[in-house]
Amino acid sequence: MSDEPGRLTRLTWGPAWREAVGLVHGWMEEAGLPTRLDAVGNLMGRREGRRAGTPALLLGSHLDTVIDAGRFDGVLGVLLALAAVEELEVREKRPAFALEVVAFADEEGVRFPCALTGSRAMAGTLDPAVLGLTDRDGTTLAEALRACGLDPEGLAACARRPGEILGFLEAHIEQGPVLEQEGVAVGLVEAIVGATRLEVQVEGRTGHAGTVPMRLRRDALAGAAEMVLAVERLARGTEGLVATVGRLEVLPGAVNTIPGRVRFTIDLRSPEDGERTRVLADLEARLEEIACGRGLALQVVTTHEARAVRSDPKLLDALARAQARLGLPERRLVSGAGHDAMAIAAIAPVAMLFVRCREGISHDPAEYAAPADIEAALAVLVETLVLLSEEFR
Repeated sequence: MSDEPGRLTRLTWGPAWREAVGLVHGWMEEAGLPTRLDAVGNLMGRREGRRAGTPALLLGSHLDTVIDAGRFDGVLGVLLALAAVEELEVREKRPAFALEVVAFADEEGVRFPCALTGSRAMAGTLDPAVLGLTDRDGTTLAEALRACGLDPEGLAACARRPGEILGFLEAHIEQGPVLEQEGVAVGLVEAIVGATRLEVQVEGRTGHAGTVPMRLRRDALAGAAEMVLAVERLARGTEGLVATVGRLEVLPGAVNTIPGRVRFTIDLRSPEDGERTRVLADLEARLEEIACGRGLALQVVTTHEARAVRSDPKLLDALARAQARLGLPERRLVSGAGHDAMAIAAIAPVAMLFVRCREGISHDPAEYAAPADIEAALAVLVETLVLLSEEFR
């Protein structure tokens, strides 16, 4: 299900995403789960525990993709969650607590300059100001919601109370090569790195490529190029930190015109929030220095800020014991990618299970997880739910 022919692109609130939500909604109903869709498009299917009205353990991930994506990122976690709930029912092992399968909206943050939109709305941490953000076509997020039959005015009602949720387990492909290199099918995520995303705009002066002498130019692209290299240089000098300029737009974009405006993004990540904050301050100072030296105007806007998150020890221990029961080796690692679990950590304990992916490739059509590894992840999820149910008070 894609917005584009010939490649997989499923942006939140677009036609392919709506189709995917409808398909998963049907599967949830076939599994006997009463479903609901909240104001931002989070899809939830609930199975009550042995006692009705108990708090729920959430399971799931997201259905949206990046542009020209692979088939497993996000979707695998939703389908594994649904399969785990179905498997428990087949075994007649309904837990003491409720289970909710969740397909979050807009984890990737590709269409609009914000990410984890659905999970932050559920956690009650989403700033209502995001409703005014626009995509490349000038459509606001609020308008995109209305076009799907959703209600931007109901944003506050998306928030769940902490007492309603026992925790959140998210299964996801690793998106890296560690598990494959070590010959391990599934791994336990000890922590998720913190991340900052910036939108940078550099203003110079447009001019004719043949008539303006080099010494008199205020070339926005030349300044932006120096800034991009500064991003790389600062990141390389800090252990464990990574920084990426993933999108760059040059205006007016003519071959014979000096660029007068450039917009680009910066993605900064580290497992240590203090280190990320320090590098961010150094980076913003360096960008300002470059702009001043070239006579350029600079605007830097933070579009996403997420603190590093550590997995809950109790949930992580349950996953580890489930692996041991199944005879699977234990491998713990840190996630360098952001996930919905980061947002839900604001209101409930979280933990993640990684599934080995071929060559560590993700956000690419070559993304792949083998059926045997997916089956291993399902077995770990089911066994974990059994363990947690046995210990539930």
